[in-house]
Amino acid sequence: MAHTEAQNGGGVAPPVVFTAAKPHLMVDAPRASDAVAFYKAAFGAEELGRSFHPKRKADQETPLVLSAHIVVAGVTILVSDNADAPAPAADPETKGSKTAILLETEEVDLAVANAVKAGATLEGGEVAETDGGGARAGMVVDPFGFTWIISAPAKNSAEVEEA
Repeated sequence: MAHTEAQNGGGVAPPVVFTAAKPHLMVDAPRASDAVAFYKAAFGAEELGRSFHPKRKADQETPLVLSAHIVVAGVTILVSDNADAPAPAADPETKGSKTAILLETEEVDLAVANAVKAGATLEGGEVAETDGGGARAGMVVDPFGFTWIISAPAKNSAEVEEA
């Protein structure tokens, strides 16, 4: 208890109940619409809706996307044009985001091929078996710099021990 109190400035904070976690992908403006189209083609995303910035920039023909809501594998992901905010931190060596989104599927090779066909770049040159268990995985970087790991579903520990 003392450790918790010290971490929270001397008092115990009430628990916080989160109702959702939604990745928010901010792309260089005005490419959010392109990103949504890519996620539809590459990952079968479903678009639930979008809202636009209330003010158009004078040098742009279309309004900037404030928030496009898409669903991939049952998870809501937000995509927006990043016109005024600083860009997310990127790894200078890979030029990509330091965050990766993991997608699980039994059809790893097909999913990676679809992402590459839609415009992603395959990292590491091929889909390969992961350590222990013979599952396959591949990593792609989308045209907007985000990394996606496409992998077979993880086996539970009992299945791994029996193998």
